[in-house]
Amino acid sequence: MEDSIAKSKTVPARIVSGSVVLLSGSCLTAAANLAYNIVVARSLGAIGFGHVAVVYTLLTILSAATLSFQIVSAKVIAQQTTAEAKAAVYRSFHRSSWVCGILAAVLLFEFRDAIAGYLNLPGAELISLLAIAAAFYVPLGSRRGYIQGTCSFFGLAASLVLEGLVRFGGSVVMLRLHYGVSGVIAANAFAMAVAYFGASFRLAPRVANPVSFSRSVREMTQAAVYFSGQVLINNCDVVLVKHFFPGPAAGLFAAVALVGRVIFSFSSAVVNTTFPIVAGATDEGRRDLRVIATALMLVVGVGSVISFGLFVAPSWVWATLLGSGFDKVGQYHVSLLFALYALASIIYSLSAVIITFEMSYKIANTSLIQLAFSVALIAGICRYHSSLLEVIVVELVLLASLFVMVALPFLFNSLTDPKELLITGVGHPIRLIRRVSEDEVISEFLKNDFHLQTYRKFRETLQQIVAEPDLENPGENAKRRALLFIRHFALWKEIPQGTRWYEVEVNAMNLDDIRVFPRAQWRKLARGSFSITEVAEALRTRSDSLDAQFLNKIVAIGNQFAQKEGSLGTVILIGREQDEPLTVLDGNHRLAAAILKTPEKLEKLRFLCGLSPRMTECCWYNTNLANLFRYARNATMQAIRNPEADISRLVQEPKGSDTVLEA
Repeated sequence: MEDSIAKSKTVPARIVSGSVVLLSGSCLTAAANLAYNIVVARSLGAIGFGHVAVVYTLLTILSAATLSFQIVSAKVIAQQTTAEAKAAVYRSFHRSSWVCGILAAVLLFEFRDAIAGYLNLPGAELISLLAIAAAFYVPLGSRRGYIQGTCSFFGLAASLVLEGLVRFGGSVVMLRLHYGVSGVIAANAFAMAVAYFGASFRLAPRVANPVSFSRSVREMTQAAVYFSGQVLINNCDVVLVKHFFPGPAAGLFAAVALVGRVIFSFSSAVVNTTFPIVAGATDEGRRDLRVIATALMLVVGVGSVISFGLFVAPSWVWATLLGSGFDKVGQYHVSLLFALYALASIIYSLSAVIITFEMSYKIANTSLIQLAFSVALIAGICRYHSSLLEVIVVELVLLASLFVMVALPFLFNSLTDPKELLITGVGHPIRLIRRVSEDEVISEFLKNDFHLQTYRKFRETLQQIVAEPDLENPGENAKRRALLFIRHFALWKEIPQGTRWYEVEVNAMNLDDIRVFPRAQWRKLARGSFSITEVAEALRTRSDSLDAQFLNKIVAIGNQFAQKEGSLGTVILIGREQDEPLTVLDGNHRLAAAILKTPEKLEKLRFLCGLSPRMTECCWYNTNLANLFRYARNATMQAIRNPEADISRLVQEPKGSDTVLEA
């Protein structure tokens, strides 16, 4: 009953309600972590606190593996429809996570002396204790992934709170027993073990794993790339500052970095709620811009409150809470360091929301962009670290640039192609009839255009090879390709290599899944929705606002449907697969005119369709900044190219020549 009520809510409403639960848990966890850090800082001083912070940071870096298992488990489990399938997916990921956890522990133990020396730690036993924590921490990710994937947000919040409370309580006990830095690290390892065994749940009976090995590898690779970048961005500064700066300054920076972790923990509550909900939502539900806007506003709201509070807080607050040595460093006021670091954390949290939103339903290239920026961040801090303020400014500039890099393409895609993910019909929009060659597609494309003024000078000599093509003749094929490239070189270069071409039959019941070519008058007519059926309806109701020449062309084609027998031309479509949305590459006017008459008039059109998994790289199918940049490059090549010279050369070659014109 509770599950059905939850599913009846809108996606934004479910994000808000789930985020409230996790934010509440994050508040309790943050309170426990704050108390933990205050106790450790006051008991050990700036130098001891720096030792503890950098070792814990190493554990956080290992969370690249932990969080990869968590997010992939959550995504794939959320997409399963039965309890048995969810349990089978979990068991597979859980076994793999234990293998990775044990491997991480062995590597840490083996290189404990080298790591302790680089970080200026008092002893290698701290890294040995870290190895024990890592063994439990990685498989903890798969357990939390199951809880998250089943949208049990209360259980996930409870797991996070339990870990924080055990860390705090264990550290207090160890400090009271005078075990110092080693005791605090041991308490952290104990907290990981308790959190692992505390995240228990009942699983459905065993069935075969419904997820293929290849898909698991793809998902884990994407997650590993994403979290590798994330943990480097969130933690490399603490490690590098510990290496470059003296103990007191490194301890101060570790305290400043706590701000980022608090803000990011709150944003993670939003991400952890949004991710499984969007992964399990329908395409139409996740396409609603209110979904991503809700998540972003939650992060901005929470982060802004924390950032403002840090900015107005006087220095004596930090000296009182953390102890002497935490009020100033050099000439820079500690409140300024806190506020700037908080701003950088908010900006990065917004980037994380956008990246994980895309990851919830596809393999997102933005994770690679984030990884590149994490490397740039390390290089930037290594180059510019004259003061703690300079380190934070480097982070602020690079993280702001990362946000721009991931946000602009996402926004552009959402505004220019709102139906990119939509499959509205039942069944396939087309039925494949037979494979056809690319030469045949070019021939049909050219037939549609050869009446234009552009080709006037070629009609006398080349009319026959266009009207009556011999597709088995390589010389003719090369000439037709050269003719097409006079007008459409840049357009054709956008089609991915290896595209499979078919003659197809269009399903009149699924015309909603066919979109017009988004250009010129069509963009004005569509008003954001490029479905051919909606465009045709707009032609009926809003024709007064359109260009007269544009309308006259459609009317003239419509009259031909009523008067002529036989085929009235070819419509060329492109797409990823036959059961996904298709875009009209050539033939917008013919298809719209046929629909305006009656759907039965579609029988007078011939349809060819190019299918490729890489069609999202084509700007006609998926408009984004990267694709538009490539098209601009191709258009520049067309401007400096001389296709008429190619035609002259081909015409002069001996008959039967097998010359092939390359695109």
